[in-house]
Amino acid sequence: MSLGEFADAHLDGTWLVVAATNDTATNRRIAAAAEMRRIFVNVVDDVALSAVQLPALVQRGRLQVAISSGGAAPMLARHLRAQIESMLDSSVGDLAELFERHRDAIRVRWPDLRQRRRWFDRVLAGIVPQLLRSQQSQAAEIALCDALAHADVVDAPGSVVLVGAGPGDAGLLTLRALRALNEADVILHDRLVSAEVLALARRDATFIDVGKQADHHRVAQDDIHALMIEHARRGARVVRLKGGDPFVFGRGGEELEALHAASIRFEVVPGITAANACAAYAGIPLTHRDHAQSLRLVTAHCEQSADRLDWAWLAQDRQTLAFYMGVAGLERIRDRLIAHGRAASTPFAIIENGSRRDQRVITGTLDDLPVIARASLRSPALLILGEVAALAQSCTGSAVPPPAAVDVVATTPSLPL
Repeated sequence: MSLGEFADAHLDGTWLVVAATNDTATNRRIAAAAEMRRIFVNVVDDVALSAVQLPALVQRGRLQVAISSGGAAPMLARHLRAQIESMLDSSVGDLAELFERHRDAIRVRWPDLRQRRRWFDRVLAGIVPQLLRSQQSQAAEIALCDALAHADVVDAPGSVVLVGAGPGDAGLLTLRALRALNEADVILHDRLVSAEVLALARRDATFIDVGKQADHHRVAQDDIHALMIEHARRGARVVRLKGGDPFVFGRGGEELEALHAASIRFEVVPGITAANACAAYAGIPLTHRDHAQSLRLVTAHCEQSADRLDWAWLAQDRQTLAFYMGVAGLERIRDRLIAHGRAASTPFAIIENGSRRDQRVITGTLDDLPVIARASLRSPALLILGEVAALAQSCTGSAVPPPAAVDVVATTPSLPL
């Protein structure tokens, strides 16, 4: 039927309108008329006039995956749909229908949500999906019924996985870390774990913030041990999510000792430590054939820890020093290194919020550190000291001349090639 010129009567009896004319004025009239009648309207390629967005859809039987950019980039949504189309074969829809047919029996067999979830995990990792992919639907149904009737004990003892979350960029998580986050019942996370990383975890998990910061320990270390053990003993799969790597100044060793003493099963998933990630995102090679043949990872967050360091050893040249949690003691670091022979002209770089969108790189020489100590530094920040730090400017863009002859470079993390 040819509608001809648009009239309000064309909206009679509708609940969704798609305006796709090549006339902007007509599209506006349609959108206004739909709004007056409180009808959902989508104006193609015009977010402002649209009350609803239509996602790109991937459908496999009863299973649907919708992708939407909120109208910002429809072509991107279509591109992602094409990728997902290639990833999901038709057997996924058959699998959804198989589970639907046996849904009531599954819920009766496993009334507890945690047990039911673990049973699903085992079935999905087993032979049933493989049989459906090979079009053996009857064999798949028999296998599912067998798994339902002869399932062994699912209420397994709890466990703890120590997961390194990296410095903040969620793209730096390992696949094993992502899997652990999606399997967790309880997640104990540090303050330095970014919101982007937490957003990748299972939404119905219990999140517990046990973060610490300078001069303020929200949860004492012994209490963190007790929380891990308590939840694991209740049968939960616990993820202890730590910024950076659990075994690089992350107190992961202490936590494993506590778990071992309590006979709790555990696993460690390494993360990208701050020195690696911050240096990479700031364009600083930690080692370099011409400048540094060794790398020292150091923590000097208080006077007591600083007194335990071999400053004469750290003051040797042709090495890179990466100071974790050293922001509060920059002047002390400068004084002790110079006193033990390190040149005052040695370059440094301080990376704030390394790998995150608000990353900032501050560069200068060792003699400048007291000036930086009086500046508005924000945690988390990592100090890299050595000749390699001078390479930051050439790799992170143009420097902004700051006061007191300290170079400040504001950077956006680069993407690995």
